[in-house]
Amino acid sequence: MKKYGVIMAGGGGTRFWPLSRRERPKQLLNLSGNDIMVNETIDRIAASVGKENVFIVTNETQAKLMKTETAGRVDEARILAEPAARNTAACIGYAAMEIVKKYEDGVMCILPSDQFVKNTGEFTKVMDAAIEAAQQTDMLVTIGIRPTFPATGYGYIATESEADGAAATPIGQTGKTYRKVKEFVEKPDLETAEGYVASGNYAWNSGMFIWKASTILKKFETLLPDIYACLVEIGDAMGTPEEAEVIQRVYPQIPKISIDYGIMERSPDVLMLEGDFGWNDIGSLDMLGIAKAADEKGNVLYGQQINLDTENCILYGTDKLIATIGVKDLIVVQEKDVVLICDAKRAQDVKNIVGILETEGKDNYL
Repeated sequence: MKKYGVIMAGGGGTRFWPLSRRERPKQLLNLSGNDIMVNETIDRIAASVGKENVFIVTNETQAKLMKTETAGRVDEARILAEPAARNTAACIGYAAMEIVKKYEDGVMCILPSDQFVKNTGEFTKVMDAAIEAAQQTDMLVTIGIRPTFPATGYGYIATESEADGAAATPIGQTGKTYRKVKEFVEKPDLETAEGYVASGNYAWNSGMFIWKASTILKKFETLLPDIYACLVEIGDAMGTPEEAEVIQRVYPQIPKISIDYGIMERSPDVLMLEGDFGWNDIGSLDMLGIAKAADEKGNVLYGQQINLDTENCILYGTDKLIATIGVKDLIVVQEKDVVLICDAKRAQDVKNIVGILETEGKDNYL
C-alpha cells in the first residue's frame, strides 16, 4: 500500500510573535540553526514515505513562500493552499480527498510542521511501526509521547492497561506495540498532570496521526457529515477546470473544528503507539531552549549579544546588538520593527499582544 506524509503548515504561530508573522510564520523559521522547521519535518517523514510522497497543507498567503523554501524537497503540485483557515479537520480531510482522487489510497502520516525531534532514527522506527499498524488494523493510529514531567501545556492520551485486562499488542517484527485508547483529555492542572505521569497509563498528545486516507474519509462521513459534504463537492471537482473555483467557493464554508474534537475523541477505534524520541512542541517563545542549547548561565542566545550578570533569559536578536545587565528570567526578541520584552513565565500571553494588534488594525506588525 502507498504511504504518504501530510504536513500541516497553515498556522500563524501567534505565541511566537514577533518572530512569527503572517507571511513568515513559525514553521518557516530556522530555530535550531540547521534548517527551517518545515524542512526538518519533511526530511523526518521522508525516511518513512519518500520525499516524492510528501504533501504540505498551508494557507494562500504562505503558499508562494512555502514553495520557494521547500523547493527540491516537495513537488509544487503537492503543496495544497487553503483559501481560509478552517482548523485541522478541514486540513486533513482536504489532503485525504486529494490523495484518494488524484493518486492512490494509502496510509497518511499527518504531522504538524513545527515540532522538534532529537532522535530522528527512533522517530522513523516508531512511524514505520505506526504505518504497519494502520495497514493491519484499518483503525486510527496516533503517537503518544512518553511524559518526562507533569506538563500542563499538553493534552494527554489515556490507554487501556493490564489492569483493564488489555495487554499491549506487538506490531509485526518491529519490536513496537500499541494499546487501545480509552480517552483524550485536555490540558490538566499540575496536580492532575502529576497523577497522569505517576499512573504510567497516560502519554502526551503529539498531534501526529496515521491512517488510511479512505478510512478517515469514512469517519468524516459518519461523524462530521457537514464537512464531508463539502469535501465531496471539492473532490468531485478535482482534476477538472472548475477545481480552483470550487475550492475557493466551498472551502470557506467548511465548519471550523479540530480533528481531535471532531473525530479522535468520538471514535472507539483509536490505537496509540508510545514515542520516546526527544519530542517537544515548540509552541511558545519560552520553548526556544529546546531547539538551541543554553549557555552556562542558562541563557538561550541568538544574534549579537553582550550579557553581564544575566541568567535564565531567552534573548533573540536579528540585526541589532542586545546588551543586558543584571536581569534574569526574561524573554527579549528584537525584530527590525518590533522589540518584545516579556517575563519568561508569561510567554503564553504573547498571543494577547497579537489580538490587540488585530483589534487596533495594526496589520503592519502582524
